[in-house]
Amino acid sequence: MRLPSGCRRLLLLAPRLRAAGRRRCNTAAFMPEAAGFPGVSGRADLQEFSVSNSESFWAAVARGRLSWISPFHTVRDCDLSRGKIHWFEGGKLNVSVNCLDRHVHTCPERVALIWERDEPGSEVKYTYRELLEMTCRVGNLLRRRGVKRGDCVTIYMPPCPLAVASMLACTRIGAAHNVVFAGFSAEALSERIRDAQSTTVITVNQGVRGGRLIELKKTVDEAVQSCPNVQQVLVAMRTDNPVPMTARDVAMEEEMSKEDVVCEPAAMNSEDVLFLLYTSGSTGKPKGLVHTQAGYLLYAALTHRYVFDYHDGDVFGCVADIGWITGHSYCVYGPLANGATTVLFESTPIYPDPGRYWDMVQRLKINQFYGAPTAIRLLLKYGDDWVKKYDRSSLKTLGSVGEPINTEAWEWYHRVVGDGRCPVVDTWWQTETGGVCIAPKPSPPGADIVPGMAMRPFFGIKPVLMDTEGDVLTDNNTSGALCIAQPWPGMARTIHNDHQRFIETYCQPYPGYFFTGDGAHRSPEGYYQITGRLDDVINVSGHRIGTAEIEDVVNQCPDVAESAVIGISHSIKGQGVYAFVVLKATADKEEEDLTRQLNDTVSKKIAKYACPDFIQFAKRLPKTRSGKIMRRVLRKVVERDLDGLGDLSTLDDPAAVQEIIEGHRKVVGKKPQ
Repeated sequence: MRLPSGCRRLLLLAPRLRAAGRRRCNTAAFMPEAAGFPGVSGRADLQEFSVSNSESFWAAVARGRLSWISPFHTVRDCDLSRGKIHWFEGGKLNVSVNCLDRHVHTCPERVALIWERDEPGSEVKYTYRELLEMTCRVGNLLRRRGVKRGDCVTIYMPPCPLAVASMLACTRIGAAHNVVFAGFSAEALSERIRDAQSTTVITVNQGVRGGRLIELKKTVDEAVQSCPNVQQVLVAMRTDNPVPMTARDVAMEEEMSKEDVVCEPAAMNSEDVLFLLYTSGSTGKPKGLVHTQAGYLLYAALTHRYVFDYHDGDVFGCVADIGWITGHSYCVYGPLANGATTVLFESTPIYPDPGRYWDMVQRLKINQFYGAPTAIRLLLKYGDDWVKKYDRSSLKTLGSVGEPINTEAWEWYHRVVGDGRCPVVDTWWQTETGGVCIAPKPSPPGADIVPGMAMRPFFGIKPVLMDTEGDVLTDNNTSGALCIAQPWPGMARTIHNDHQRFIETYCQPYPGYFFTGDGAHRSPEGYYQITGRLDDVINVSGHRIGTAEIEDVVNQCPDVAESAVIGISHSIKGQGVYAFVVLKATADKEEEDLTRQLNDTVSKKIAKYACPDFIQFAKRLPKTRSGKIMRRVLRKVVERDLDGLGDLSTLDDPAAVQEIIEGHRKVVGKKPQ
């Protein structure tokens, strides 16, 4: 029987049609919205579409992945040159409803949070229903005590369910939150409370970490002495130990018990403030970056889903503190928006022993593990046995965050922790970006993952490298300043109370582009590798701290005339702190006593992690004739690259360099690096 010619053609085409259908079906299964994107038949097409048709892409995922009270009418209204960033205008929604209520409607008994308490094996699980009830009680308590839409509540708590409920309660009633890392000193806390203009602070009586008690309420008491606007401090009980309470203090759990488990959610505009988060800059003053409602939540959810290949039913284990952007995006908002089970880790990677992470992976059946290179390098030194002691077969994806991961740590993480079967996603992003911008995933199955490289831009992200003249470098195998060429929904909108500083920091260095402050190399294959900061910011164990911030504290010592702080390579922390200190002629203390005093002061005014690893006392610092300290020269000395000191002719007195070199030899001789 002879088939009609049209049928014969269809039969001949059938394998190709089936393959095309599979590609299209796979793409739509990977991202359902892709079914409506013309010409998209694979992940490379999807990436290209997300950049070249940015508005269509983000409109589709925003409509599909967020629950709106009122739909948005304008997808994007942005002008990077002026620092104007608006997404999804006209839309109204509530973040807590997106993170809680909609999941309670479909799966109320699904576990939302697993609180991995400091005490091993004492984890506590909270379902979505329980977390919603706790959030509503906190929201009603805040409303009853006068917290209004547009206020900003400061939260100074360790990772715990009540801290998450407090964040979500703020979003429920329309208040912003300002979570401050519970390792910051009273002075650093008070500075952030004042800048955020908070009248309400939430804390706990004591924190528990690594088997030690941390007096958080005491720190808050000290901090609010210089915060006249603070009217009330809500105090929860993490331990059974009573703490002194004042007329300003409120017993949080006792008052929550009086509240209803239903709290009416506020209808928030897309661009209303969601939270402030303070990060160090190249000046001495921390900057309060502002993230808004819809764009941030969408970006956190989308990156959580695709960078880590998260699927329904997985247990997501991010071990970051909630006081950092990683904790916001990947312990709280991203996972909860996706209806995930997310882990809150209260302890340390070596308490009670170096097997703590992997014991937790075995116990909680964690599928995605997201940690910092600092911790990986630390655990590597303890050997393989602490890892292999535990069953890690549940792991599917390993993530790295906070700083570039070195190749040795990457290889160990992949080979030992992941048994050579789990992809390692080395993620690059910042507080400013809201979520992961460059990472090995998402990528087609079997695609390259190169150790120590962030590699591929996420959907909607268009990275560019710029040369010193401000021109775009188009070739591969080149290095430059890393910028992002177009806005994306998750990016910060401004610096609280200082939009001009936001423009000057991120928008003016390369007009029309978002300047990240990092340098990067693009490989011959087009992959991105982050090469480090281009400004005076040090990354200590994943915590960014401005050198000017440390110098400001050091210079407050009555015996110090001036100082210069630089970052140094550190085998565990990634970067350490090296301080050059010039004393006043009147100083009469021993150098050991001054070293102790300066470290104590930095610890008290900033945090322990900011303390210098080395303090070198010098008679003078190398300066130009105009009086500028030559930090480039100081870095070369500390790096022992004396051949790379370069032209010293602009120095006021080149002999100062030889004094610094000799002093450095004495300092490093006393203390191993």
